[in-house]
Amino acid sequence: MTAAAGRVVAGRYELSTVLGQGGMGQVWTAYDQRLDRRVAVKLLRPDKVAGQDAEELRRRFVRECRVTAQVDHPGLVTVHDAGSEGEELFLVMQYIDGADLAGHLAEHEPYPWQWAVAVAAQLCAVLSAVHAVPIVHRDLKPRNVMVKQDGTVTVLDLGVASVMDADTTRLTHTGTPIGSPAYMAPEQAMGGAVGPYTDLYALGVVLHELLSGDVPFSGSTALGVLHRHLYEPPVPVRRLRPEVPEALEALVLRLLAKDPQHRPASAQEVYEHLELLLPARGTPTGAALDPTRPFLRPHAPWPDRARTPAPQPTPATPVTGTPGQTDIARAVDEVKRLLGEGRVTQAVDILGAILPAAAEQHGAHSPVVRTLRKQYAATLLDDGQYRRALPELRRLADERAAEAGQADPQALRHRYEAAQCLEQLGEPAAALAEYRAVLPYYENQYVAAGGPELAHDVRRRIGHLLLALGDRGAAHDTLARLLHDVERTHGHGHPLGAEIRRTLQWLGQVRG
Repeated sequence: MTAAAGRVVAGRYELSTVLGQGGMGQVWTAYDQRLDRRVAVKLLRPDKVAGQDAEELRRRFVRECRVTAQVDHPGLVTVHDAGSEGEELFLVMQYIDGADLAGHLAEHEPYPWQWAVAVAAQLCAVLSAVHAVPIVHRDLKPRNVMVKQDGTVTVLDLGVASVMDADTTRLTHTGTPIGSPAYMAPEQAMGGAVGPYTDLYALGVVLHELLSGDVPFSGSTALGVLHRHLYEPPVPVRRLRPEVPEALEALVLRLLAKDPQHRPASAQEVYEHLELLLPARGTPTGAALDPTRPFLRPHAPWPDRARTPAPQPTPATPVTGTPGQTDIARAVDEVKRLLGEGRVTQAVDILGAILPAAAEQHGAHSPVVRTLRKQYAATLLDDGQYRRALPELRRLADERAAEAGQADPQALRHRYEAAQCLEQLGEPAAALAEYRAVLPYYENQYVAAGGPELAHDVRRRIGHLLLALGDRGAAHDTLARLLHDVERTHGHGHPLGAEIRRTLQWLGQVRG
């Protein structure tokens, strides 16, 4: 289906004008006919993403949008709706009245360093909230940041980059990696595991660009740019602009460290360094799009703007008594229905609410409660709530191992899923240790069902985590041995073998 002005998406959003377009889709201004408001609609073409199954991409797109909707922060664009129509995926977002950061920089070069600090501090506040979910943006760059009229900063495309960039080593038909090479962290460029540290590197690139007028690494080809990210040190910004404070230059260099473990520990830590450089309270200049304004007069009304009506109070949630046995059974049926309809967040809330009552009635270690807890952990995992799922999975793994031994398939499965949580939470060293601990059980085929397949997946994840931790030699050896075993087991044309071969080829190109 071709996008055109006047087309109505999902029976509701009437497209108006194109705001921007790229290889995978377009962004339109549109009108929400139901609520009579202006919105932004992003249309994406799954068939334009090389090497990815369109149906799988649709499923992951909707899931990522659902996870993204859990983040409530004023610096993050509000997602109103998401879904698919015809050949396209659509994402309906809040319309932002302002300028993207790339255009803002171009109009105000040289960019005042105080403005750069104010933008970066606001981005840290957003990233801190996003990483707590946890979500990794994966494509933080000036085109994905809007500066509003009142100087506040809004981040776009959260979740979309995660879907489109599931495997950086998959090259598009143009021969460049999916993503933005100029802002891509070394571990992301190598196809390694990404985490909050990946977004902090991109923040360092953005901050370097705001201060110097250019990204730290550029080149005529994507491969050349990524090679420089991996092997060249960035030019300290004070050589280009001596008026930049030494502390700010030092922070940028830390953010741009090749090894994720040498970068700041969190967006919160970066904010605390930036806070010392923020302007003191005072009177704003009155100019629009001044990113220092939120710090000069926090939450002050914008001059000549109509006052926003006060929000209506949210109705209180009715409080119910302790559910009985019939209520628990009914709740379990409701959870099954919600999961069948894809309403995972509601299912999680119901499961979390009935677990204490079920434990009181049946006993904390009863089969009924164990089944509910397994469903709860699995649902949290499916909903992307890794921080809440991790302790549940660890507890289930420990209890099962105490009953049936460390080699028990169910205990191992819980440990494997706990390692996945650690990986998603941006703890690559802990995830690597957990994967390595469970691998021998799968390789020795203690697990009859799915052992070889899971062993291959664990080894693939170990290789990607080694890349994330900067141990490229060990990652190459791990993946090369895995490729040999996959081809020996499944033949040359197996999809996993093809994926590993692409990673090794890309790794060899970038290393070379």
